[in-house]
Amino acid sequence: MTLNVLGYAARSAQSPLAPLEFTRRDPRPDDVVLEVLYCGVCHSDLHQARNDWGISAYPVVPGHEVVGRVTSVGKDVTKFKPGDFAGIGCMVDSCRQCSPCRHGLEQYCEEGNVQTYNGVDRHDGLPTYGGYSNTIVASQDFVLRMPAGIDLQAAAPLLCAGITTWSPLRRWKIGQGSKVAVIGLGGLGHMALKLANALGADVTLFTRSANKEADARRLGAHHIVLSTDDAQVAAVKNQYDLIIDTVPYVHDINPYVPTLNLDGTLVFVGFLGDINPMLNTLSLILGRRSVAGSCIGGIAETQEMLDFCAQHGIASDIEMIKMRDINAAYERMLKSDVKYRFVIDMASLRA
Repeated sequence: MTLNVLGYAARSAQSPLAPLEFTRRDPRPDDVVLEVLYCGVCHSDLHQARNDWGISAYPVVPGHEVVGRVTSVGKDVTKFKPGDFAGIGCMVDSCRQCSPCRHGLEQYCEEGNVQTYNGVDRHDGLPTYGGYSNTIVASQDFVLRMPAGIDLQAAAPLLCAGITTWSPLRRWKIGQGSKVAVIGLGGLGHMALKLANALGADVTLFTRSANKEADARRLGAHHIVLSTDDAQVAAVKNQYDLIIDTVPYVHDINPYVPTLNLDGTLVFVGFLGDINPMLNTLSLILGRRSVAGSCIGGIAETQEMLDFCAQHGIASDIEMIKMRDINAAYERMLKSDVKYRFVIDMASLRA
């Protein structure tokens, strides 16, 4: 069964996204085929489309926050049936044999996980294409069940922004009595506030913008600290068990490290690259503090996050767009002109 698919793709780093007809692989016995209903728009989609990281293989069909309806399943599939609502996040395969994979941490696969788009299939060597398309196919082991009652549109960004912030909250055992700070209020930051609050933590937002206070409190922050105000930052020294740094560009983290308590950790989830200015280790050594990184989450962990969100009525704050407006959405995203995540209504693909 050949799957002829319509999607939107970047054909080069300079070209706008435009319609592309392509073919998906023939479904395998363990595969689930989804009709894509909604697809979130992530900053990494823009980076990949424009080859900002130097690894894009064109054409690039972005999209790794995919929610859809199961249309067919392979003969070995036991987890899904046609008609089920399901999701696909940032990866669609891994080696499944290494230590991280065996421990449900497929995102850290020692052979490298297979990305939902701009990746290479482990079995046939063909490129992977993402959710800016009307159909997508993946192994059942990398497909998520959408729990009853969840808002399907607003759930799409949970598959990246949600799990990216959920995973460190779980890794550092955040719960009642914990003190968490979040740096930056964008797609990742707004989910970090919601999830940390729902887990019972006392939550602070570090922001450069005083006008974000009302929105931050609505999203779950109990306190707001202006990071440009040295006195405010000094007043929260030795406070936080965990700081989730969601800022996607280079920035100085030295002022934040002393606000960690003994054994506290600042974890990067948004920025890839060299720290600049250089990190001064004095505060690390004198407070036994740590700076760490975290990458999305494993499949079981992602399902746990979706179930938690359904139970607590949590979803992303979204703005729905039509597929034809994706290039304008990218330009707006560069200006931080979105609260807090674009989601594409894929019914508009053929409009």
